[in-house]
Amino acid sequence: MIICGIKLTHDGAVALIEDGKLIFSVEYEKLNNNPRYAEILDTASISNILNDYGYDISSIDYFAIDGWGGDDQNELAVQPRLEIREGFNRLTAFNNNEPYKLNLGLYEEKSLKHDIFQEWKFSGLKIGDTEVDYYSYLHASGHLMSAYCTSDFARKGESSYILIWDGGMYPRLYFFDYENKKVDNLGPIFLLIGNIYTIFSQHFGPFKVSGKFAKDNLSTAGKVMAYIALGNVQRELFQYFDEIYTNSYNYPMGFANIFANQFKLHIEDKGYSDEDILCSFHVYLEELLVRKLKKKIERNNNKSKNICLTGGCALNIKWNSAIRDSGIFENVYIPPFPNDSGSAIGVACNIMFKKFGVISLDWNVYSGPKIIKNSPADGWDSKECSIKDLSKIIYLTNEPVVFLNGQSELGPRALGNRSIIASPTTQVIKGILNNIKLREAYRPVSPICLEGYAKDIFIPGNKDPFMLFEHQVREEWVHKIPGIIHLDGSARLQTVSSSANIVLTELLLEFEKLSGIPLLCNTSANLNGHGFFGDVFSATSWDKVNYVWCENTLYERREKINFSIFRNTVITKKRRL
Repeated sequence: MIICGIKLTHDGAVALIEDGKLIFSVEYEKLNNNPRYAEILDTASISNILNDYGYDISSIDYFAIDGWGGDDQNELAVQPRLEIREGFNRLTAFNNNEPYKLNLGLYEEKSLKHDIFQEWKFSGLKIGDTEVDYYSYLHASGHLMSAYCTSDFARKGESSYILIWDGGMYPRLYFFDYENKKVDNLGPIFLLIGNIYTIFSQHFGPFKVSGKFAKDNLSTAGKVMAYIALGNVQRELFQYFDEIYTNSYNYPMGFANIFANQFKLHIEDKGYSDEDILCSFHVYLEELLVRKLKKKIERNNNKSKNICLTGGCALNIKWNSAIRDSGIFENVYIPPFPNDSGSAIGVACNIMFKKFGVISLDWNVYSGPKIIKNSPADGWDSKECSIKDLSKIIYLTNEPVVFLNGQSELGPRALGNRSIIASPTTQVIKGILNNIKLREAYRPVSPICLEGYAKDIFIPGNKDPFMLFEHQVREEWVHKIPGIIHLDGSARLQTVSSSANIVLTELLLEFEKLSGIPLLCNTSANLNGHGFFGDVFSATSWDKVNYVWCENTLYERREKINFSIFRNTVITKKRRL
């Protein structure tokens, strides 16, 4: 069986599964330095991706497209391509620049009794000169299946809870009964859609907007999660959050702004700082999430100690860690693509399950586009460079290096194959990296660490290959690795083993021999607002570093950048008495 899964709207992607194995998932933002969250506008491009991997349209047994939309006209302001209909939705697409209409499944279930695996069969997907039939499924089911099918629970034949909290969804709990091969919808745990975090934040601090509030501003939530390290929790504000939620709840898509505006009336002239407000709201939601989840699990008789977290809110490492640390579950799994970047995989898994009864997916996180090793931009020289030689450059220069290797990682986090890496031994490196990437000074830089050393350096230091939990740096290591410590003392750790990434493991081992430190700084290698670099030319054209390494070749800038100008660009948290 060969299945092609497609996500057409934001975080557009094409994924291919053959006989239960993920062959690739190509997110459009990772092609040609496209903008972050790029959609698939022209379906003719799907043929090019298939051809790049040795497939053609005639070889595909099933096409599946992720469902999208909602049941209200407010959705049209976010996605003007969308047409809301009764029973299914329609999306305007293009094929070789010619517009046409595609039918799609819905966004989510309409009730607890609504089958999350509802299946639509449509005709009319145009890919170049070919027109094919296709299936569509609920967007929610794509999240569910991309999480469960890639988990060890599915591989081991274990049941699991699945929590989906997406931008337009309430946090909803499901139970995947492995023995009976069915999913029970246990309902929402509370009635706040994920986008409330973004929309509320757009009333405060550097995120404040005037006029239209963008519920689809997909980059805001991650920035807020970093920004709140500047603030302190003011628990007296929780009473206002509770009161507004309890007494003023309105239709989900409009409630976020109502919530924020009523909150501002409660605190008017009380002198709370924006960073304290956002920090307090974050913690309020975190505690509500854990408290309500625990009650829901207890009412369901604690059927499993496993849970998968998915939907865009599962990129929030602080909330993930709060669930992990709550003691409710023994095993918490989050795929590296919990947001819509995993939807193409998820909808393909729906076909795999519905048509063939296969639940567990054979997959690898490094299944994105292959690196293109083309010629560098003008002003760059190249030479052979082993991993050992590269480790010396990183150690001796204390400069950032763009590191490009093999196929890119799946999902939004750079996990070593499309990364900018550097020595973590100075705090200055954080300022350098944020400056060259045009990022706000409060943004963190993550550590990428050998798995076997993680518990010695971090608390808890658990295996965390996808950078989806929060860790604290042990006191004895704070002065050794200041470059990766966030303003609140936390670290967004990625652990690495030779079985997962042998090249990156070798680099960390070589750097540890020189420095005594088995970790490096890691942030994504990309243009600001765009996907990962896909080739040597674009990385060297960026011209913000002196070194680009790609598969044993070092590209070196002839006229060197002097990074000493960034010496005083470090931001610190203001301590309050």
